[in-house]
Amino acid sequence: MIYLAHTAHRQFLGLVAGFLAWIFTMTTVSLNEWRLWHVDDVSVITSGVAWVGIWKACFYSQVLPETENCRSISISDSFVPVEIPVAQVLMVLAVVCGLVGNVSGAVAMRMVYFSLEDRSSIRLVFMLAGTLYLLTGMLSLVPLVWNMSSVLNNSTIDFPPEFHLPVPPVRQQVGSAIGVGILASVLMLISGLLFLSYHYAWNTLKSEAPRDTRDPLHGPWNELTNGVNQGMDNPVFHIEEVS
Repeated sequence: MIYLAHTAHRQFLGLVAGFLAWIFTMTTVSLNEWRLWHVDDVSVITSGVAWVGIWKACFYSQVLPETENCRSISISDSFVPVEIPVAQVLMVLAVVCGLVGNVSGAVAMRMVYFSLEDRSSIRLVFMLAGTLYLLTGMLSLVPLVWNMSSVLNNSTIDFPPEFHLPVPPVRQQVGSAIGVGILASVLMLISGLLFLSYHYAWNTLKSEAPRDTRDPLHGPWNELTNGVNQGMDNPVFHIEEVS
């Protein structure tokens, strides 16, 4: 029985980082603060700031019936720029891929920390977890960087009148959701590299000799080759006959 728990401490940290990154990714998807729109006209948007996310746009107002006013943004809306529907699709894929990556990482760590007889698939599981972590990081990083670039370039969105958002805003600011998402992407990429860099088990499995599975209590203790006994008798049990 081979124990490899002492060889996977970095991969255990990678699993923890991957789980935290997945939580941050889901938080990024749910937050509205992807873009902060600062407006001059505070007759409707009394707070002077609107939050534009990938799913809806919100602002606070003291003149409208509701204090917090939100309008949903659909993937089929023609007025939204292409980076927003792309972010909707890729971020959902990142959440699903990150979940599968965490499950694969947990299975890989179980194979290392527990003494399993069959370790033939350990390389496949580690490679699968590492690849899924890297894929999750890239799926979330692309829309985050794309939307951040649009904010820094002050790219506007032609919202319909029911959104009550002016075009263009006075200035835009990168929201906290993008910062949280970039942190999650970096953690995902680090987790993927840690899992893919685990070579100890891969090398030892190739050179691992077959284990003897015979029962030491019930024998057989001597092997027969072509019907000839190749074992040696213990001389202690030899008794000379007395004539």
